Amino acid sequence: MTQKTALVTGAAQGIGAGIARLLAQRGYAVAVADLKAPQGGNFFVRTDVSSEPSVRACVGAVLRELGRLDALVNNAGIAGPDNGPVEKLALAEWNRRIGTNLTGVFLVTKHCVPHLRKARGAVVNIASTRALQSEPDTEAYAASKGGVVALTHALAMSLGPRVRVNCISPGWIAHQKLRRKDHAQHPVGRAGRDADIAELCAYLLSDAAGFVTGQNFIADGGMTRRMIYLD
Repeated sequence: MTQKTALVTGAAQGIGAGIARLLAQRGYAVAVADLKAPQGGNFFVRTDVSSEPSVRACVGAVLRELGRLDALVNNAGIAGPDNGPVEKLALAEWNRRIGTNLTGVFLVTKHCVPHLRKARGAVVNIASTRALQSEPDTEAYAASKGGVVALTHALAMSLGPRVRVNCISPGWIAHQKLRRKDHAQHPVGRAGRDADIAELCAYLLSDAAGFVTGQNFIADGGMTRRMIYLD
């Protein structure tokens, strides 16, 4: 059987790196698109997902190297949610976050679609629980991730039945040592790990999820379901 291939954007570190690593362990040939080179042996293409020429060149390089495309994970994004007071938020900074976090998902998917159709492939977009709830001064990030959730179900309707499209909204995924109370506030008793998102992503890309499309899966240890009262 021909080896399946996957393209993971923003996979130089964090959640994207965890996804790329697990997919490679599961037998995929993995291509990584990022602005900086990742650690590990996956095929790497330096890519700015907010630039259509860069995305077009990336997809062309992946097809030349790997020959086909079965799976796409749109993970690239500007992670820091704080944009400062909205009245001081510069249009350029708003556009930078929207361009990477939302337009990037559109551009990469656009150029991958013809190849995903041939393979009857699948797409997973990485959004955030901040698409559903917010802290102050996070307008640009929240808007971009909310757009990813909406874009997911729109794409699922447009690309079915040959391509499935789903979304994961992670909560607090820890990349540093946390305090005990940081873990304890989660109903599951801990903050998230890259592997939690990677496992869910691998499932959604697999044939086992063949009846699942257009959905947003919240992986946050139960935090968006927890009612909180101030003392």
